[in-house]
Amino acid sequence: MNPFALSVTDLEKRARAVRRRIVLLNAHSPAGGHTGADLSQVEILTALYFRILNCSPQLINSDERDIYIQSKGHAVGGYYCVLAEAGFIPVEWLPTYQHADSHLPGHPVKHKTPGVELNTGALGHGLPVAVGIALAAKRNNSQRRVFVVTGDGELAEGSNWEAALVAAHYQLDNLIIINDKNNLQLAGSTKEILNTDPLDEKWRAFGMEVTECRGNDMADVVATIEGLQPQGKPHVVIANTTKGAGISFIQGRAEWHHRIPKGDEIELALEELKDE
Repeated sequence: MNPFALSVTDLEKRARAVRRRIVLLNAHSPAGGHTGADLSQVEILTALYFRILNCSPQLINSDERDIYIQSKGHAVGGYYCVLAEAGFIPVEWLPTYQHADSHLPGHPVKHKTPGVELNTGALGHGLPVAVGIALAAKRNNSQRRVFVVTGDGELAEGSNWEAALVAAHYQLDNLIIINDKNNLQLAGSTKEILNTDPLDEKWRAFGMEVTECRGNDMADVVATIEGLQPQGKPHVVIANTTKGAGISFIQGRAEWHHRIPKGDEIELALEELKDE
C-alpha cells in the first residue's frame, strides 16, 4: 500500500512542486538536460509515487514492493525530482545533477541513486527487463506489479515489440506499460521521424489490453491506472501528453527536448508554477 495515497487535489499540488524542482535542477546542470521530456511525465510519476505504487523508502528492499522502471532514461531529471519529493533521496542532491561524482548522473544508475531499479538510457531496454521481472513475479506467486514508462519515440526500437510478444504470451497482467505520448523527440515530430500510429491498434495486435488517458490531467491519470483490472493480458496505457507541459513557453516545442532554462526563463517558469 502506498504510504502517501494523496487525493487528486494534493497530487496536483505535488506535481506543481515537482515541476519547480525540474526547472531548478536543469538550470543548475553543467551538462544540459531534457526539460521537455521531464515535464511531460510529471502527472504520471507523481500519481505512481504518491498514490499507486506499493513502494516507499522503507520498502526499498522488500521482495513484494512494486517496481517502477524509467525506460525513457533521458528524462531522469524529472524522475530524480519525484524521488526527492517522495523521500528516496535527499533534496540537497538535486543541485548536483550531472556534476562530477554526483549521485544523480544523466541517466538512471541503480548503484548510485536509491530508488532506481534499473540502469536505463539506451532506449528500448526498460520494457524487456520489466517483462522479465513481471514473469519472475508470476512464477513466484508474488503480488508485485511492474510499471514501466516509455517514450513514444522510444517505441521505434524493435526490442520493445519483442518484449511485448513475450509479455502477451505469458499473460503478464501484472505488467503496466505507460506510453508517454508527447509526439515530439530529439529532432522534431515523432510522426514525421518514424510514425508509430495507430499505437492502440499495434499494441492490441501484440496481445495487450489497451486504454488511453489525458496524461497531463491528474484525475484522468489516476482513474485510468487505478481502473486497470487483471484480465490475463499485459496493460498498456497510452498517456497523451504535451512535451514541456506546465510551462507556456516550453510546452509543445521540440527544441526543449534537450534544452535547459537560463536567465530570465528560470524566473518566468517559476512564476507560472506558483501554487494557486
